[in-house]
Amino acid sequence: MTRSLLANWVFWAVLSAAFAALTAIFAKVGVAGVDSDFATLIRTVVILALVAAIAFARGAWQPIASVSGRTWLFLLLSGLATGASWLCYFRALKMGDAARVAPVDKLSVVLVAVFGVIFLGEKLSTVAALGVALIAAGAVLVALG
Repeated sequence: MTRSLLANWVFWAVLSAAFAALTAIFAKVGVAGVDSDFATLIRTVVILALVAAIAFARGAWQPIASVSGRTWLFLLLSGLATGASWLCYFRALKMGDAARVAPVDKLSVVLVAVFGVIFLGEKLSTVAALGVALIAAGAVLVALG
């Protein structure tokens, strides 16, 4: 049971959502006494140390030369997008309520679905498209409420 649970993407996605929720709460408190960009720097250093420790413990290191140029390019772009997202997120948390900022941030779910269709050729079923629309509507309602 435990092994199959650990191999299930839903398990990890739910954990991701739980940690993302804690991120918003902890960040809102943490950003209160410091510049939002500096708070993002501190968070990034902590994440770097944590992920490096996990990669080392799991033996996930691999030779730099084994990573293709295309992979490097897209991981670089992803890192830049992540950094920009975090900087904007912390600035928004500094200015607004966590309970309103986080749902707007989660409009990323809607944008991923749209970008997946446009750029990756993914298909959304009618039910999935309705779900994406409801997520968008819900985020807007929470942010306005």
